[in-house]
Amino acid sequence: MITCSNCETPQFLQITQSRVYFEDGEMINEISESYECTLCGSTGQYVYDEDRDEETITGEVERTKERPKFA
Repeated sequence: MITCSNCETPQFLQITQSRVYFEDGEMINEISESYECTLCGSTGQYVYDEDRDEETITGEVERTKERPKFA
């Protein structure tokens, strides 16, 4: 789950840009999403690269497997 680092909740995050890259037309090679928190104005980006099996998260968002503190 992607959450706002400042507000510690995903509730106010909006995806402002989303891209899915297909190298061969069938398999997803990369997913890129930009986020903005409508509560505090924080922004961030999540990118998953299938070729390297790597996630990159920048800005004021974070990925967590835990339930958010505030719902």
